[in-house]
Amino acid sequence: MVAVKEEALKEVLLAFQRGEMTLEDVLARLRHLPYEDLGFAKLDHHRHLRQGFPEVVFGQGKTPEQIAAIVARLLEHSALALVTRTEEAAYAAVRRIAPEAVYHPQARMITIRRGAPPEPEGLIAVVSAGTADIPVAEEAAVTAEALGNRVERFYDVGVAGLHRLLSFHERLMAARVIVCVAGMEGALPSVIGGLVGVPVIAVPTSVGYGAGYGGVAALLGMLNSCSANVVVVNIDNGFGAGFVASLINQPKPH
Repeated sequence: MVAVKEEALKEVLLAFQRGEMTLEDVLARLRHLPYEDLGFAKLDHHRHLRQGFPEVVFGQGKTPEQIAAIVARLLEHSALALVTRTEEAAYAAVRRIAPEAVYHPQARMITIRRGAPPEPEGLIAVVSAGTADIPVAEEAAVTAEALGNRVERFYDVGVAGLHRLLSFHERLMAARVIVCVAGMEGALPSVIGGLVGVPVIAVPTSVGYGAGYGGVAALLGMLNSCSANVVVVNIDNGFGAGFVASLINQPKPH
């Protein structure tokens, strides 16, 4: 059942008919009205009107059947669907309703795109300090790519061997925004921030020994960065970093 709040919709349209609202007023109101109630989920089909991207499905805690049902309905309204923190069982269920779906095992994500992607603007660089940080880095990279961005990956270039990072300095300078993923002490974003003049989105990971406290040490180190262009998302939040990087790289026109 689609809970579109029909009375509110009628009120808006009648006000427009009476000349009490402009077309711009109507569009602004319609951006906030419709959602679809599946019982176990309420789908926000107009999120792409407000934010430029459709609603993204957080797969963890949902059954494969629930994920497939949500994706099926989202694809009725959008050419793009994205599922995060999911597994192969959910992918199998999604493929039954969307054979073009792609599973990204390192990122634990499912992407579905129908039709040609938008022409990429700018470049997003995704950097990982270590190989163990790659799953979170891949979540950021796949998110950014799914949203129509050009992404270049630079993995295992942490501060313990700084010459590895410096060999890519010119390519990092070409990026419009950089996502930097690091665990342990979380020092790499500060180093990169001092080398470039673009936003650096730091992602602390839960990689590290006991004193890392599941990523808290990296989080605090990044929050205390002396590089003014470094901002921080939550521990292991590759999706959030990739999403914000896309907003920076492809700002929504106003």
